[in-house]
Amino acid sequence: MELSEIQLDALREMANIGSGNAATALAGMLGRPVDLSVPLAAALPLPEAVDAVGAIEGVVTAVAIPVMGELEGIVLLTFPVPSAQVLSGFLGVVDDPEMELSALSEIGNILGSSYVNALGAMTGIGMEPCPPQAVTDMLGAIVASVLAAAAEQSDTALLLDSNLVVEGAACEFGFLFVPYENGIVQLLTRLGLWEQAA
Repeated sequence: MELSEIQLDALREMANIGSGNAATALAGMLGRPVDLSVPLAAALPLPEAVDAVGAIEGVVTAVAIPVMGELEGIVLLTFPVPSAQVLSGFLGVVDDPEMELSALSEIGNILGSSYVNALGAMTGIGMEPCPPQAVTDMLGAIVASVLAAAAEQSDTALLLDSNLVVEGAACEFGFLFVPYENGIVQLLTRLGLWEQAA
């Protein structure tokens, strides 16, 4: 799906509003300043979007958040091991894999839900983030299991290239939103921007 710069700007702007809400919530959770921005948004075929997130053999902690409602889909956040350790360290749960997974699940939930809620608020589309599921594995294995169902419903993912800095420490993470069926068309139609794709 080829989107215009205006359409991608609108999607990025929604992501930035969501990231502002997420930064506030994360700062409260971590008890330290958080700076979060989304400088780039892209609508890519699912395989390309996954490639952009990282190497399929790389180990990541992934947080998957199903989205239900008028627009269904899935949010997938991936944290490389070093970033996962930094964030876990801020919460004082280093070297306890179960607690680390739980902490990252909550951080991913804040990031993903803030974005979904911003999309819903700006478009008037009813969207409800479901409880997150977190797992640490190779990216390829995670994608195969988590996005297999999504791939049957959609061939396009929104890749949000996000910058997260927590009190001077940069933390990388990948952010994919895969709306099912014609989800991207739905979002842009509500914003009055779909006709411009013609």
